[in-house]
Amino acid sequence: MTYNHWPCDENPLVLGFVPQLSKLSLACPYLSGKTLNLSKLLANAPTVSDLYLEFRSEKIWIQPECPKVLAPVLAKLRFVNLDHLREECDISWTLFLLEAAPYLEELCITVWDHKCLIESQKSVSKKTDVKWEPSDPHFKQKNLARLTIYGFQSGDNFIGYIRRVIQAAVNIREVSLHSRKVCPLCFEKLPQVALRPSSYPRTSEELDLLREKMTAASATASPVIHFRSLG
Repeated sequence: MTYNHWPCDENPLVLGFVPQLSKLSLACPYLSGKTLNLSKLLANAPTVSDLYLEFRSEKIWIQPECPKVLAPVLAKLRFVNLDHLREECDISWTLFLLEAAPYLEELCITVWDHKCLIESQKSVSKKTDVKWEPSDPHFKQKNLARLTIYGFQSGDNFIGYIRRVIQAAVNIREVSLHSRKVCPLCFEKLPQVALRPSSYPRTSEELDLLREKMTAASATASPVIHFRSLG
């Protein structure tokens, strides 16, 4: 089931009784100031196993929730794809999904200021940070096997996040890190923005240092860390 760009102000998104729903795709820019609570949205759809949320490089329109409240509707969740998160946004808020979905196997995050999708220049200036309660520093997740990030940069936002995921996901096997995606239209419209400097690692020394930083906090998990955009 797919919903794209619903008018949040007038028609809040509501799902009826859909006990067989397995895949849900939601894409919408945050222009109304309202947020969705997954615990309410999925109350009648507790069988969703594949969740795709696309933010159009705008503000985040889902509200991080207490894992105890959210866990009953995410019991079947196996795959999560969070697409087009703004580059200035702290991605740590996404940990609430990892904590609330004990059987989650794959998590994919794309961080990208895709100017072609941004609704207006006014929206670009809005702050994109999400208000959320930090996750339990001691929680463990036993089923996450793979973390994939597009738009990886060698900053604390990413390194700290990956370190936290590896620490929590005690059986994680693979972390795949890709550089920023490239859009030809973005270069045409805003070349000065599209050509921002990248801190994606290139040398063997940089790669070794980052791997060491990411795995330093884990006493159990030792995933293979791939830097997919080399060469």
